[in-house]
Amino acid sequence: MPLFDKIIVAVGVNSQKQNLFTLEQRLEWLKAVFAGDTKVEIDFFEGLTAHYCNKIGANYLLRGLRNASDFDYEKTISQLNHIVGHELETVFLISLPEFSHISSTIVRELIKGNGNVKPFVPKQVNIK
Repeated sequence: MPLFDKIIVAVGVNSQKQNLFTLEQRLEWLKAVFAGDTKVEIDFFEGLTAHYCNKIGANYLLRGLRNASDFDYEKTISQLNHIVGHELETVFLISLPEFSHISSTIVRELIKGNGNVKPFVPKQVNIK
């Protein structure tokens, strides 16, 4: 039996954050990135990630780690999610070394400064 039936890539909506792109645009890009992959669904949610996972019946949460600072932060969040999410397990994926320096903050600054972000985003993300 497979470990999972599907992977849900979900965007958390945080009204306190100032986003560069609308939720609709971000969802459109995600759908384009995963087009043709029948095991991937795109969704969004408001509130706690653990509550969303409970609502959809998810048992695992995938999180990426670039460095030790990410690990320290994500470890704390995963422990809280385990309690709040009724034993929700977090699985950490370690980035390849060539991607460990890339962060959303850096990409946002490149976009704001009209820099070339093509090396840092999927080809389906066409930022003009």
